[in-house]
Amino acid sequence: MSIIIKPVVTEKMTQIGEKFNRVAFRVVRDANKIEIKKAVEALYNVSVVKVNTSIVKGKHKSRYTQTRIVKGTTPFYKKAIITLKEGDNIDFYSNI
Repeated sequence: MSIIIKPVVTEKMTQIGEKFNRVAFRVVRDANKIEIKKAVEALYNVSVVKVNTSIVKGKHKSRYTQTRIVKGTTPFYKKAIITLKEGDNIDFYSNI
């Protein structure tokens, strides 16, 4: 089972990445910081300085159907913000 699900590529994370040399990943909820650090270092061949994690709550959603209103939430997920060593970077756009 892989710990890293997918990278978080948004405008905000791109700006933070350029300014502070950080990248964000969506990770498995039961992974800890040590496991995340080892997975990123093995997958991308970079040196990880620091790992910050947070649980992101799901958003409440509702939609109107023909018979009723359907309410629910998007799932919770864990986000890891990785600070890389100066000089290292991860290019997510190289395969495009």
